[in-house]
Amino acid sequence: MTMTKWKTVLLSGGALMMAAALISMPGESLQASTRGLDIWWKIVFPSLLPFFIVSELLIGFGVVRLIGILLEPLMRPLFKVPGVGGFAWSMGMASGFPAGARLTARLRQERQLSRIEAERLVSFTNSSNPLFIFGAVSAGFFQNATLGIILALSHYLGNVVVGLTMRFYGRNDHEGAERSVRRKFSVKEAFKGLHESRMADHRPLGKLLGDAVSSSIQSLLMIGGFIILFSVLNQVLYHLHITTVLSSGISSLLSFFHLPPNLSIPVIPGLFEITLGSQMTSELAEVSLFQQAVLVSFLLGFSGFSIQAQVASILAETDIRFKPFFFARILHGVAAALITIFLFKPLFGRLADGEATGAIPVFSQQTSSFWIDAMDILTKAGPLFTIICLLLYCLLYAKRLSQGENK
Repeated sequence: MTMTKWKTVLLSGGALMMAAALISMPGESLQASTRGLDIWWKIVFPSLLPFFIVSELLIGFGVVRLIGILLEPLMRPLFKVPGVGGFAWSMGMASGFPAGARLTARLRQERQLSRIEAERLVSFTNSSNPLFIFGAVSAGFFQNATLGIILALSHYLGNVVVGLTMRFYGRNDHEGAERSVRRKFSVKEAFKGLHESRMADHRPLGKLLGDAVSSSIQSLLMIGGFIILFSVLNQVLYHLHITTVLSSGISSLLSFFHLPPNLSIPVIPGLFEITLGSQMTSELAEVSLFQQAVLVSFLLGFSGFSIQAQVASILAETDIRFKPFFFARILHGVAAALITIFLFKPLFGRLADGEATGAIPVFSQQTSSFWIDAMDILTKAGPLFTIICLLLYCLLYAKRLSQGENK
C-alpha cells in the first residue's frame, strides 16, 4: 500500500473514531464545546477583531508599505526579511495568536514577501499577547503578577532567538535575493511608497472598510471553530485514557532527569491548548514555582496544536509551507524555557524581595490590579461586542448577496 493510501486510511479512521467518541460521550463533548465557545466569544473574538480590521485598513491605505521602507535597514540585516515584517512582528506581539500568521499570509498574497521570506517571518511573528500572559496566566492562574515579567521576557526573547535562527533558513531564495537591495532610511521614499500603494488600491473607503470587517470576522469564525474542535478533542482523549497513558510515559522521562513526575499532568493538555495547560500547571502540588514557570514558558512558546492548526489553515490559502513554522514552535518552546531558567532566580528573586520589603509597591499592586481589571472588563463586555459584530457581519453579507443578485 502506498504512503498516500495509508494516509487516507489513517485520516478516515481517525475521523470515524472521533465521531464514535462524540456519539458515546455527548455530555462531555457538549461541556468541552461550551468551554471552547466561552473562550472564543468572551476573549478571543473581542481582543483580535480590532487588530485584524486595523491591519487590513493599514495595508489598504499603504501604511504598511511606508513602515516597510522605514524598517528595511533593521529587519533585513537581522532577520533577512523585508521591512514590512516589522509591521507583522509588532502587530503579532500586540494582538497575539494567530495575527502574525494572518498578516504574513496577507503580505505574501500582496507579493511583498517571497515564499522563503514569508516562512521566515511567520516563524517568529506569532506570539501570545501581553494581556494573556499578565492577565490570564500570571495574575489569573498563578495570582502573581511578578511572574508575568519572567514569562513575557522569556516568551518575546525566545521569539527573537527564533527569528535570528530562521534567518539562515532558505539560503537559495532567488526571489528574495532579487529584491534584497539594502535601502537607506528615507522618509521621502517611504511617503512616496505610501502614496503609490494607496493609488494602486482603487477601492473607495466604504468598500475598504466593509472588506476589512468581513474578512476579519471570517478569519475569527474559523479560529473559533478550531478552538471548539480542539477543546472537544482534548476532552475525548482524556476520557479515553489516552492522555493518562501519554502522561505516564512523560512522567518516566521526567523521573530520569530527577524532575517531579507531577509535571507530566498538564503537558499533554498543554500541547493541545495552552490555556488549559497553563491553568493545570498553576494547580500542581509539590512543584516549585520555578519548575512551573519553565513548563509554562515552554507551552507558551510551543503554542499548542489548536493554534498551530489555526495557522496551518491560514497558510493553506498561500504557498507558505507549514513545516518551518512547526519547527520554529519547538525551537521557541525550548528557547523560552532555557531563558526562564537563566532569568528566574536573579530577576524573580529581586522582584520578590522588593515586593516583600515594600520597595516597589506600585508595581506589585497596581500592575496586578490593572491586568486583572482588564481581563474582567474583556470577559464581561466581550460577549455583547461579539454578538454586535456578528450581526454587523450578517448585514454586510446580506447586502453583498443582494447586490450580486441585482447585477
